[in-house]
Amino acid sequence: MLAITIFSLVMAAIYSSWLLILRATTAGQAATAQVQRRRMAVWTIEDALTCVQSFQASIQYYSFAVTNGDEPSLSFTARLPDDFPRNGEFGDFNLRRVTFTVEPGPNSEKDLVLRQNPILMDMNQDEEDHPLVLARDVKSFAVECWDPTASDWSDKWDNTNQIPTLVRFTLVLGGNKNNDSFGDAAPTLAVTRLVAIPSVMAPPQLQR
Repeated sequence: MLAITIFSLVMAAIYSSWLLILRATTAGQAATAQVQRRRMAVWTIEDALTCVQSFQASIQYYSFAVTNGDEPSLSFTARLPDDFPRNGEFGDFNLRRVTFTVEPGPNSEKDLVLRQNPILMDMNQDEEDHPLVLARDVKSFAVECWDPTASDWSDKWDNTNQIPTLVRFTLVLGGNKNNDSFGDAAPTLAVTRLVAIPSVMAPPQLQR
């Protein structure tokens, strides 16, 4: 009986240690994946912004749109590089409208997703129904544009005659209890980037 008791205590200690290691490993992998997704999301937004193209005579295709609030979005047209996500699905159509939106995801979370469609073409149904998920567990996504008239940042862009020279966006991830193995809220990861737009809107005479 004494031997069985000692053996049971040893097995209980081993099981407890194994369970702690497993939970720590799971939490570490989740945190690493979240950081990697954040990096990829930020890189994708920055890469797209540095490739913006806009023509004043065709503003219906080249508009620069910013929406903040409960359903934030960022949409514009860009000539994207060959290594841009999902580039292979669009063949030689590198000039595409990219739209970043925050939408409901699994476990009551919110996801930052990316949809693309070639200029002058409608978005196909597969891209509409199955967008690329750039980041999960998004707490907030905010975009601001530099307003040269007011010399201040603005959370909207109403100037249809030009594109902003500077864009600042903030992406905050984490804070969902469903993602944490220890029952507490997951750590919050926030990043802010300032992107200088290297292009300007082409006037109609130049486009012709």
